[in-house]
Amino acid sequence: MSSPSQTVAASSYKTPTRSILLLAVAGFASQAQVRVTDSLLPQIASDFHTTVGSAAAVVTAYAVAHGSVQLVIGPVGDKLGKYRTVAMMCAVAIVLVTLCGLATSLHQLMLARFATGLAGGWIIPISMAYVGDVTPYERRQPILGRYLTGQILGQLSGQAAGGILGDLLGWRNVFFVLAGVFALATAGLIFELITNPVTREPSHPNETTRGFVADYAAVLTGAFARVVIIVSFAENVLVWGAFAYIGAFLRQRFGLSFTLIGLTVGCFGIGGLIYAGLVKQFVRHLGQVRLAITGGFMLAFGYLALCIAPVWWVAPIGTIAIGLGFYMLHNTLQTNATQMTPQARGTAVAIFSSAIFLGQTIGVAGGSLLIDRFGAVPLFLISACALPPLAISFARELKWRAVRHQRGI
Repeated sequence: MSSPSQTVAASSYKTPTRSILLLAVAGFASQAQVRVTDSLLPQIASDFHTTVGSAAAVVTAYAVAHGSVQLVIGPVGDKLGKYRTVAMMCAVAIVLVTLCGLATSLHQLMLARFATGLAGGWIIPISMAYVGDVTPYERRQPILGRYLTGQILGQLSGQAAGGILGDLLGWRNVFFVLAGVFALATAGLIFELITNPVTREPSHPNETTRGFVADYAAVLTGAFARVVIIVSFAENVLVWGAFAYIGAFLRQRFGLSFTLIGLTVGCFGIGGLIYAGLVKQFVRHLGQVRLAITGGFMLAFGYLALCIAPVWWVAPIGTIAIGLGFYMLHNTLQTNATQMTPQARGTAVAIFSSAIFLGQTIGVAGGSLLIDRFGAVPLFLISACALPPLAISFARELKWRAVRHQRGI
């Protein structure tokens, strides 16, 4: 936790608003292109004359690359400078996202998405590590919650635009629009690098003397760090392994247009924005323990609502609940990830993010085996039943960690 001197420092701390805001813009661009295929899967499947389960390979390809590259990005970002690294990867993403729109076969689209994942995997975890460097722990969860606004808006825009622009312009043009968003993010980050000396600092002082192996050893030998990583992995298997197929579920059960599918799936972002707007109150009144538990049960409610929905307009309510519950649990995990190994923060957050995307990979791939044979309802039920116990187990660990800290253990 924090010492008295850290508490004093936190009381006089001024948020570096502009640099974090520009990172949020980069997070918007990254998260928009991560989730855009959720709504586009039925259209991609139709264009390439295949099933939704087969088309989901483009989601898996991205997640594999995104998750795998994060195993090595932490030490690199610490060495080159976190802000500079994010700007470089945004610039590379401009080209790769454009290639997604130019793909003429499912195989080409898979390769383009894989390459995009290799670049996009750097942006959010390195940004989070930078936020961890420049903000004290006592104020970090609300600030990370506000930083999440960029990701949430990106997720909402990607999912909704995937449906709306897919209907109006075709799925390829969605990627061209996203390339333009990356170009704007890159310009803003470069401007900040030129005008703000703090963003050009190579690393957090405590990280400069450590090596690659030492960083990984420091993270993986920590008992609490392993808990955070494992719970994050399981959370994303369960949440995204089901969520990726909500669009296909709505198309199959209610015959919705791609526009309505995109808007409904995008309601996840509304739940996230509710969390971002109320994060200070949530943290103040619930604390991390009860916030995580509430998130687990809110997720279960959302997936159960989808299972029993008699009419299509119940689905937006369910996806809002899923979004709110996810960020209640996930932001608590994120905040602890930035502090679980502060002497190797970049590496710690990178491993945490890698667990997230590897969890998504396994979840979506496992879901693809069920969706074509049994439909989406079994996936939703599995997530609804498993997420509350997972949240409770993590909350119990948080509680015991606080008790051990108070006793000086």
